[in-house]
Amino acid sequence: MVEPERDAAAVDRFADRFAAALTDAGMPRMPSRVFVQLLVTDSGRLTAAELAERLHASAGAISTAVRYLIQIELAEREHIPGSRRDSYRVRADIWYTSTVRKDAMLARWAPTLAAGIAALGEDTPAGSRLAETRDFFDFLQLELPSLLERWNTHRAAIRGGSA
Repeated sequence: MVEPERDAAAVDRFADRFAAALTDAGMPRMPSRVFVQLLVTDSGRLTAAELAERLHASAGAISTAVRYLIQIELAEREHIPGSRRDSYRVRADIWYTSTVRKDAMLARWAPTLAAGIAALGEDTPAGSRLAETRDFFDFLQLELPSLLERWNTHRAAIRGGSA
């Protein structure tokens, strides 16, 4: 796919700023840079070699970065048909998908938090912190479905499609 003509310098400035913002928010630097490169590519996908070329980075640095992004479910690996190579991609709905997956993760943490609260005692400072965590996660799980539905409705309204 040939990408439309753009001001490459403006795209690079944006990519640097957004990667820095992600790094400031806690994402490691190279995964931030790789993630942003995937975001700013119209196809949403690049090979490790393409990422290394764009970022002037080693194959090892790219490999570590994409492994991290796959682990936190912000990127996916795809096999290139007829090749021994893989590409890495971000979905157009990456934030929605990531949020849905995080909701499932919160559900998986519930039994572990309950065991921690039982072991520490809910009336202790440590147990109280875990109970606060449990209560917050329970609240998120209650609210996320309606929030995601409202997002779908909003997205349909602003994009002119169906929810």
